[in-house]
This record gives sequence, structure tokens and C-alpha cells, in this order.
Amino acid sequence: MFPRVLFSGTCRLPEFNSMDLAVDVIDSPARMRELSDTFREAAPPLGLVPTMGALHEGHLSLIRRAVSECASAVVSIFVNPAQFGPGEDLDTYPHTFEKDLEVCREEGVSAVYAPSVGQMYAKGFDTWVEVPSLASGLCGPCRPGHFRGVATVVAKLFSACKPDRAYFGEKDYQQLVLIRRMARDLDMGVEIVSCPTVREKDGVAMSSRNVNLRREERENSRSLSRGLFRARELLGEGEARAAVLIQAAREELTKACVEIDYVEVVDSETLAPLETVQGSCRMVMAAKIGATRLIDNISLVP
Repeated sequence: MFPRVLFSGTCRLPEFNSMDLAVDVIDSPARMRELSDTFREAAPPLGLVPTMGALHEGHLSLIRRAVSECASAVVSIFVNPAQFGPGEDLDTYPHTFEKDLEVCREEGVSAVYAPSVGQMYAKGFDTWVEVPSLASGLCGPCRPGHFRGVATVVAKLFSACKPDRAYFGEKDYQQLVLIRRMARDLDMGVEIVSCPTVREKDGVAMSSRNVNLRREERENSRSLSRGLFRARELLGEGEARAAVLIQAAREELTKACVEIDYVEVVDSETLAPLETVQGSCRMVMAAKIGATRLIDNISLVP
């Protein structure tokens, strides 16, 4: 059944006059497919950077890479209500649409795909994409339906934009792994390009939700990266037991009095929990600071 929140939120697309912009703004899947065909025929490859807007330096790192590596680059801006659950921050998610368009123009983006909720989810919509094995752990239990919404909207973005490459940040690591699996399993023909997490000077991972943090909460948010870096430091000293690394990271979060959701060491591809750091793995964590839920992760190499 379609999530009730999909139609109850105030997700909105600000009014704009595309004639005043130096970047094409496309608001329908059909028009986007036509333009994508034009781009691909003129000069491949075509790159896509999916976003929910409120663009920051993390997004810009993806956009700049797409622009530098592809003949044409499309940025999608769509706050996807299907990935928000009841009580989450759909209504308060930051909207900076006009500013985002200006950023895209300055960065040389070929087009912005900004469909409305009605365009993406017509009345009676009832088709979903799921990757159960990768959505069941980590953020999955506390955000039921979230990754189904993510996989579905990304599949729809791929269908409309028809990219050769799609760029995703490693900060949302579970999402990245899930989308890579979906693209592979469904033979979508899209190369999923992962890009390193961009951090503030104090180590905090850039996120559109950081603007919701009060001054004290912003200070406490540093505990996530401190915990990750402490675990990596211990690994460099020879400590490979996951339980010890997790405890060290949790201590940093506890000292900041944040509400810990999880801290785990997982396999980089399967996201299965590990007891010992070996091969390719990551430490992943989520914590709630005030009313804001933040995630972060770091690679661990023995």
C-alpha cells in the first residue's frame, strides 16, 4: 500500500521561470527522456547526480566530477516523499531551489530535472523496487520503507534521465551499496560512481540536515567523526577486533550525550557485520542529536 505520508507532506517545487535561467529545467519524465536522447546522441557519456536539493559542497563535489568526466551532466532535484516515514522531517527538509539552480548554472550543468510529486507518483502508483538483503540492517529497522522509496525513485530517475553514469556520495553508504546492487541486478546499464565523503573543517560530514542543528548540537555532531577516526587510529596500532573498535567509537558518542542508533563494522559489499577487520570493510554509524538524525562512515583497511 502506498505510504500515507506521500500525499500528506508539503513537499513543494518552488515556482520558477525557465526562460530566465541559463540551464534547462525539465519537469516531466517524457521531456527528460527526449533531452537525454539528444545529449547521448550528440556526445556520450551522460552523467546524472541525483539530489534532494539544498546543495552543499558535498553535492558540488559530485556535480564537478560528473561535469569533468561526462560530455553532459544532469542534476535531479526532487525531495522524495516515498523515502520519508511518519514523523520524519519531510515537512521541514530544507528547500533552496532558486539557489540550487544558480549553483547548477555556475558549475556547467547541462540540465536540471525537477519533477513534481504528481509527475513522479501519479494517482494509483503501486510499483516498487526493493533490495531486501541490503535494506534489512543498519538504518533499515528504524526507517521501514525508506530504502524501498530510495530504490524506487532512483530507478525512476534512471528511466527518465537515461544516464551512462550516476554519481553518489559515500556518506550515505548503505544507499550507495543498495543502488549499485539494484543497477547490477536489473541490468540497468548505468555505472554507479562512488565519491568520497566531503567533511567540514572540524571533520563533520556535510549533510543538508546539518542546518537543523543548534549551536550545542552542532558541536556534539563532531563526536561521530571523532569516533570513526579513533577507530581507524586503533586499527593502525594493530587492533583488528571489531568489538574493541566499536566500543572506542561509542565512547566518543556517549561523551557527547548523543542518542546512538548503531555503530557497526560491516563488509563493504554485503553490509554483513564482521567480528574482525579483514579485507574491505567499513565502520558505519547513526545517531540522533536533538531532533536530527545523522549518519557517517569510514573505510577500515587492515
